[in-house]
Amino acid sequence: MRKSSAARVRTAVYILLTAAAILLLCTYVAYTGLPYLYSLLGAEPDPYWKQAIFAAVFFILFVGCVGAISSLMSKRHMIVWDMIQDAMRRIAKGDFSVSIDLPMDEKDRLGTIVSNVNQMAVELGALEKMRQEFISNVSHEIQSPLTSIQGFAKAIKQENLSPEARLRYITIIETESERLSKISDNLLKLTSLESKHHPFEQIPYRLDKQLRNVVLASEPKWLEKKLDMEVELEPVTFRADRDLMSQVWINLLSNAIKFTPEGGTIRIGLSAEEGRARVSVADTGIGLTEEDRQHVFERFYKADKSRTSSGGGSGLGLSIVQKIIEMHGGEISVESRLGEGTVFLVTLPLEAQEPDA
Repeated sequence: MRKSSAARVRTAVYILLTAAAILLLCTYVAYTGLPYLYSLLGAEPDPYWKQAIFAAVFFILFVGCVGAISSLMSKRHMIVWDMIQDAMRRIAKGDFSVSIDLPMDEKDRLGTIVSNVNQMAVELGALEKMRQEFISNVSHEIQSPLTSIQGFAKAIKQENLSPEARLRYITIIETESERLSKISDNLLKLTSLESKHHPFEQIPYRLDKQLRNVVLASEPKWLEKKLDMEVELEPVTFRADRDLMSQVWINLLSNAIKFTPEGGTIRIGLSAEEGRARVSVADTGIGLTEEDRQHVFERFYKADKSRTSSGGGSGLGLSIVQKIIEMHGGEISVESRLGEGTVFLVTLPLEAQEPDA
C-alpha cells in the first residue's frame, strides 16, 4: 500500500513538473515570437487584441505540445506493449531466453512490468534447466540397475552355468531390484514432501530419546565395522512430526556409518539453547571436498563417485533430509574436509512450525 501511494505521488510530481515546463515554454515562445511577427507585418494591434492573440497563440502552442508529447508517449507505450506481448508468447512456447532490452525506469509502472517479465523469463529458464537435469539424473539412476538386471537375467539363461554363478547372478538381480525400488520410493517421498498434501502431524516428544533409539536400532551396523559410538544428549522436549524426524536421524547416522572406515568414531550430540535444539552428527570418515560440500544436498548428487550399486545410494537421502528440516523451520549445514571426516549440524526451533511445503 505504501509503495502504491509513493508511486502515485511520484507520478503526480512528474505530471506537474512537465505541465510547468510546457507552460513556461509556451509563454516564452508567445511572448518573444509575437512582437517579432508584428515587426515583420509592420503593424501592431491595440492592447485588447494583443492580449487576445497572445492567449490564442499560447493555447494553440500548449495544446500542440501536450498532443505531441502524448502521441510520443502513446507510441512508445504501444511499442513496449508489443514487445511485452511478443515476449509472453515466446515464454508460453518454452523460449526462456527472452529479454526486453529497453532503458526503463523501474519506478514507472510500465518499467516494473518489463522488469518482472525479464525476471520471470530468467527464473523459468532456471526451473527448466533444473527440470531437464532432474529428468536426466532420474533416467541415469534408473538405467544403471535396469542394465544390470537385464544383463544378468540373460546370463542366467546359459545352460552350462554353474549353480554358484547362477546364485550369484540372482543375488545381484535382487540387489539391483531393491535399489531400483528404493530410488522409486525416495522419488515419491520427495515429491510428496514438496506437495501441500503430505501428512504433517506435530506432537511433543523427547528428542534425546528418539536419537538414542535410532543409535540402538543401528547398533548391528556400527558394531560390525567396530566403530566407536560417542553419544552426548541433553534432555530436550521437541514438538515435531516424529516419523519424519526419525527419517532424518536414520539417514544421517546411516551415512556416517557407511562412509566411516572400520575402527573409526561417530559422535552424536544434542543441546538446547536460545529456543533452538542443535543436533550434530560427526564422523571420522572419508570426508568431502569443498566442491562436494557445496552440492551435497542436491538431488542425485554423489560426492563419492564410487557410491554406486555397491553402496546402495540413490543420491536423494540428503535432499529428503533437508526438505524435512525446512518443513520444521530448521536448518542443516555440513562441515567437512577430505580424509578428515564430516559433521552435519541440524538446528531446529523448539516451538512448533507450520509446514513450509
